[in-house]
Amino acid sequence: MTETDLVMDRCDELASISSRPGLLERVHLSPEHKAANALVAQWMTEAGLSTWQDAAGNQCGRLEGREPGLPALLLGSHIDTVRDAGRYDGMLGVLLAIAVAGRIHRSGIELPFALEVVAFSDEEGTRFGMALLGSRALAGTWNDDWWSLTDGDGITLAEAFQDFGLDPARLPGAFRRSEDLVGYLETHIEQGPILEDADRRLAVVTSIAGARRFALTITGKAGHAGGTPYDRRRDALVGASEVVVEIERLSKLTGTIGTVGRLQAFPGGINVIPGRVEFSLDLRAEFDGQRDECLALVWAAAEEICARRGLRFDRHEIYRADAVPCDPGLMRAIGTGIRATGDESPMAFWSRAGHDGVAVADVTRIAMLFLRCRGGVSHHPDEHVKKADVAAALDAFEAAVLAVAAEYRP
Repeated sequence: MTETDLVMDRCDELASISSRPGLLERVHLSPEHKAANALVAQWMTEAGLSTWQDAAGNQCGRLEGREPGLPALLLGSHIDTVRDAGRYDGMLGVLLAIAVAGRIHRSGIELPFALEVVAFSDEEGTRFGMALLGSRALAGTWNDDWWSLTDGDGITLAEAFQDFGLDPARLPGAFRRSEDLVGYLETHIEQGPILEDADRRLAVVTSIAGARRFALTITGKAGHAGGTPYDRRRDALVGASEVVVEIERLSKLTGTIGTVGRLQAFPGGINVIPGRVEFSLDLRAEFDGQRDECLALVWAAAEEICARRGLRFDRHEIYRADAVPCDPGLMRAIGTGIRATGDESPMAFWSRAGHDGVAVADVTRIAMLFLRCRGGVSHHPDEHVKKADVAAALDAFEAAVLAVAAEYRP
């Protein structure tokens, strides 16, 4: 069995650890998370790494450099999933990192830094509605207000930590210091069609999108569907529909990406004019200024629509992650890695999706390697990668690590 076959088989094995029969769902601090950590720890050990689970539930492994105690180059991704997920988002990056560490261990190469692999516990935010909990803990940017976040069963994040066997008071033990890190490299499926459309396998990521998310509410007045004339209606759903169309129009106009992924009308009767609508907005762009300019236009449009229709518009920001540029030196190393696979002119473009690097960038420099996925499909069971592309990514990722080592100056 080749290393690539092993990586692919391990993706399948991780995908079998799910809380729901017939589909993949594995969320933060669940029994399935615990089982996945144990399996990843086993694979890290087989690759020659010493292992531990940190105080945030991240599964970590370390390969010492030419002497013990050196700063570490981090490799990794996440092992949590969305609901009804595919098997490569996050997991493939973790397994490629383990495979690279195993290759370097078996080669006997003594790096001028340690190599650490981290399987982040919660990138998606599926359970508690707050993304990047694992990587924010590692970066030391934890907010104690998050302890009161609750899941769908009313369990708080603090209670879930304790149920998992973690002590919230010991969370600072997961925090890393900048002086102990060389940087962070991650391989990830693109989650978009750019590579496939160009018939290319791999790309250098230049930056990670800046995203803001909001809970929006439009309030009107409920009424009888038959008995309320149009000139007396304050229909919250019609107003919200106008706003949704404006979000799409303004996003296209400004070159941003705006998505309304959830919309619910109340009271919800088939013969009742909706008096309140709650909906979401996810807005992201390559640059924060571009994103925020579009937001200002959206708010102005929403206020105008609601004023015209006798409605009230409210918004509450629930998530913010500013755009993160990748480090030029680490990008060069990723480019060197891609060229080692025979691609003399690597593609380079920004990531429309968020990644753990957004959080890790607060404590060290970052870079990413993108891998082609079929149709750009992600967060869906139809996620698919070609074995030949995975083999190329493994070679490129190893070459990137060695390129970082060649240019590293303590």
